[in-house]
Amino acid sequence: MLVPPQAPPSWNHTPEQILKETESYITNGKQLHDKIGAIDQPTIENSFKPFAEFDNENAGISNILTFYQHVSASKELRDASTEAEQKIRDFSIEQGSREDLYKVFNKLFNETKNYDSLTDETKKYIKEINDGFKRNGLALPLEQREKIKEIQKKLSNLSLEFGKNLGEQQEFLLFTKEELDGVPKDVIDQFEKITDDSGEEKLKMTFKYPDIFPVLKYAKNENTRKLAFVGDQNKVPQNEPLLQEAVKLRTELAKTLGYKTFADYILEKKMAKNSETVLSFLDDLQKKLTPLALKEREQLLSLKNKDLKEKGLEQSDQYYVWDHRFYDTLLLEQQYKVDQQKIAEYFPMESTISKMLKIFEKLMNLKFIESIDEKSVWHQDVKQFAVWNTDDGESSPKFVGWLYFDLHPRDGFNKTDDSRQYPVTALVCNFSKPTKDKPSLLKHDEVTTFFHELGHGIHDLVGKTEYAEFHGPSGCSWDFVEAPSQMLEYWTWSKDELRELSSHYETGAKIDDELIDSLIRSKHVNGGLFNLRQLHFGLFDMTLHSINPDTDIAKFWNESREKIALVSSGGVETKGFNSFNHIMGGYQAGYYGYLWSQVFAADIYYTKFKSNPMDTKVGVEYRDIILARGGSKEENDNLKELLGREPNNEAFSKELGLNA
Repeated sequence: MLVPPQAPPSWNHTPEQILKETESYITNGKQLHDKIGAIDQPTIENSFKPFAEFDNENAGISNILTFYQHVSASKELRDASTEAEQKIRDFSIEQGSREDLYKVFNKLFNETKNYDSLTDETKKYIKEINDGFKRNGLALPLEQREKIKEIQKKLSNLSLEFGKNLGEQQEFLLFTKEELDGVPKDVIDQFEKITDDSGEEKLKMTFKYPDIFPVLKYAKNENTRKLAFVGDQNKVPQNEPLLQEAVKLRTELAKTLGYKTFADYILEKKMAKNSETVLSFLDDLQKKLTPLALKEREQLLSLKNKDLKEKGLEQSDQYYVWDHRFYDTLLLEQQYKVDQQKIAEYFPMESTISKMLKIFEKLMNLKFIESIDEKSVWHQDVKQFAVWNTDDGESSPKFVGWLYFDLHPRDGFNKTDDSRQYPVTALVCNFSKPTKDKPSLLKHDEVTTFFHELGHGIHDLVGKTEYAEFHGPSGCSWDFVEAPSQMLEYWTWSKDELRELSSHYETGAKIDDELIDSLIRSKHVNGGLFNLRQLHFGLFDMTLHSINPDTDIAKFWNESREKIALVSSGGVETKGFNSFNHIMGGYQAGYYGYLWSQVFAADIYYTKFKSNPMDTKVGVEYRDIILARGGSKEENDNLKELLGREPNNEAFSKELGLNA
C-alpha cells in the first residue's frame, strides 16, 4: 500500500482557530522580517534564504486559512476565513512597504552578479522581490509611499467585499411551470417549490449556474429568458460603487507610481508588457471576427423569426442578448443534429471524471488513488486523491501531492532543509447534484469546463520549482496562465478521447459515431459571436484601466456590448459588471489574457499533440517544460524550447477559420 510522505491538511478548523493561526502566521512573518531588515551586510544565506524558506513553508497555510470562505457551509467559518484573508493581505501590504527590507533586497539584487553559484530561478526571485518593492513606491519619498500603501489597503478591502457580496448573494426569481416550458425536467425537479403571495405555487430559480443556464438555453418563453438574464445581470447592485471606487483608486495608484495608466502598471509584469500591445491585439482580433459574427447573427435572427412565426408571434429585426443561448442551442439541434440532453446521457459525472483522471495517468505518467477519510475534507461531498508520479514505473512511484474535488454548489460556495512541500490542489465546481432517478449528467460544455479546470489542478500538482513564488498557475504570468488548460480543451473535441470518456448512465455503452461527429462539426458554430463576447469583456476591462478610466461604467458596458458583441439589450440597462469578479479579483487589466493565451494553446496542440493526443513521451515533455517550471523561467523561452521555434498565431487563426 502506498503511503504519502506528507499527510493531507487538516480541514477541521473552528472560526477561532482560523483567526488564531492567522495571527501566528503574521507574528512569525513580522518577526522574521524585523530580523532581516536589521541586517547591515545582507547575504544570500542570512537574508534571502530565510525569507524564501518562510514563503515556501507558509504559502500552503495561508491558502488553507483563506479557502474556507469559498467552500464552507458554515457562515461563521466563511466570515472568519474572509477576515483572515483581509489580515493576511494587510500584512503583505505592510511588509511590502518596508524601507528596511527594500534596502536589504536592493543591495542583494545589485550584488547578484557576484554570486556565480546562484541558480537562474534564485536570481529571478531576488529581482522579483526588488521589483515588488519598487512597484510599491519604495524608491519614492515617504509621503507618496504612505499614500500608495493606503490605496493598496483600500483596494484590497474593495476586492474582498466585492467577492464576498457575490459569494453570499441568494437572489432568485419565481416562475410558473408554464413559464419554464422547454427547460429539462431534471432541472425543474431540483427547483424549490414556493407559494407566492397570491397563493400560486411557483418554482424558485437561483442565479447559480446549474439553475440559470438551462433556463437561458431551453426556456421557450422569451420573457422568461429576458427576466432570467436581466435579473442575473443586475444582481448584487451593492457592487457597483465598489468597482467605481476601485477604478479611481487604481488610476491614482498608477499615476503616483509614475505610470501612464493602471494597465501599463499591471502589464509591465505580463507577457504583453504594455497596453498598446494588448489594445492592438484586441483591435486586430475584433476586425477579423466581426464579419464572421455578423453572418452568424444574421443566421440566428432568421432562425428566431422562423421560431416566432411557428409560435404565431410578431417578427423581429432585433437579436437580443437573452436570445443567444436559446437560439444557439436550437441551431445546433436543428442544423447540426446536436442533442445536448442526449449527449449528456453518455457523461455521468462520476465515471466521466474517473476517465479524465485515466487520461492524465497515461498522458503524464500520473496515478490517482482516492482516499476515503471524512476527517480530512471540509464537506461530506468532497473527494480526495493522493497523486503519484510513475515515470519510473508503477512499482516505484513518487508522491506528487493531494487533489480535491468539490463539485456541487451550496450556500457560500463560490494553497529548511531538502524536504519538499507537496502541493495541495482543490477544484471547486458548480455541477448539478444527482436526482433520485438520474446521476449527475454533464453537458458537453461541462465536460470541457471540468477538463479545463482539472488542467489547472494538474499544473499545480506537477509543479517543481525552488520557490513557491513561481509554483504552478499562480506563479505564471497571468496572460499565460490559461494556456495550458485551454490547450487541454482540445481533448474534449477529439473523437477517440470523447469516446473513451463516455459511458451511458443506464447501459454503459460508448457514445456512437453519429453523435460524436455532429458534436465535432459544431465546434466553432457561432464562434465569432462567442469570441466577440470575450472581446467585449477584455475591451471593457482595458477601457476602464487605460483608455478612459472616467467613463460612465454602466453606459459603456451596455453600449460596448451592442457595438462589440453585436447583441442588443433592447434599451434595457443591465449591470453585469457587478458580478464581473475577474476585474476585482486579480484579472484587472488582464481579462484579455483569455484570448491572448488561446494563441499559445492552439500552437502547442497543433504542433505537439494533434497527430496523437495520447503520446506519453510528448505529454511528459510538455509536463516537464511547461507545467513543472511554472513561472521560474520566462514563458516565451519555455514555449520556444517545447515548439522548437518562436510561437505564432497560425494555428489559432486556422482553428477559428480566420485569415492569419
